[in-house]
Amino acid sequence: MSHWPIGVIYIELTPRQKQILAIVKEKGPITGEQIAEFLGLTRATIRPDLAILTMSGYLEARPRVGYFYAGDENRSLWLRRLRAIPVRAHHAPPVVVGEADSVREAIVRLFLEDVGTLYVLGRERLLAGVVSRKDLLRAAIGRQNLDEVPVGVIMTRMPNIVTVSPDDSVYDAAVKLLEYQVDSLPVVVPRGENRHALEVVGRFTKTTVTRVFVALGRDEPWVGGES
Repeated sequence: MSHWPIGVIYIELTPRQKQILAIVKEKGPITGEQIAEFLGLTRATIRPDLAILTMSGYLEARPRVGYFYAGDENRSLWLRRLRAIPVRAHHAPPVVVGEADSVREAIVRLFLEDVGTLYVLGRERLLAGVVSRKDLLRAAIGRQNLDEVPVGVIMTRMPNIVTVSPDDSVYDAAVKLLEYQVDSLPVVVPRGENRHALEVVGRFTKTTVTRVFVALGRDEPWVGGES
């Protein structure tokens, strides 16, 4: 287990991430393709590992040069900054449809809003599921009448949905995006005492992560949410 200094949040690395760190320490600067070759893997396979190590401050990435080992001091600073940025300050408004809405209506909404995922609301406008581009594409290439098929038939239902809280850090949310390979996460708050009754208050996307990291890289204060 890899630890931060006492009093600082730590992150546990996987065996492959530790291998990557060892390679970069010895061979850096080194490209992602070269790291993958040392491991006998493809660049796509290790892309999530490189992203996590970079976000955590273990590595630095420089265009047309490759990856460098950042060192403990830099890593600690980056993680503390990321842990201090809450999701509530940066999430975008949610894009939703009703569980009884037709697949055709959902497709129109998806394209009008230019998003990859719609959040589906059920009774009392609580989160009931999510529907993705792939879900809608599968329905569209079938022989069903899209005006007659409700979104509830093709969506992924609760509790099989990855969510994030407004109080979570953008780092934790970014890790979920990578681990579960999704384009966005519904930002939810419990309604009442039932922890399974979730109200959708926003969406956290890969675009959000990109904007936060650009702001951090420029050492700029991050003001406002995602447009």
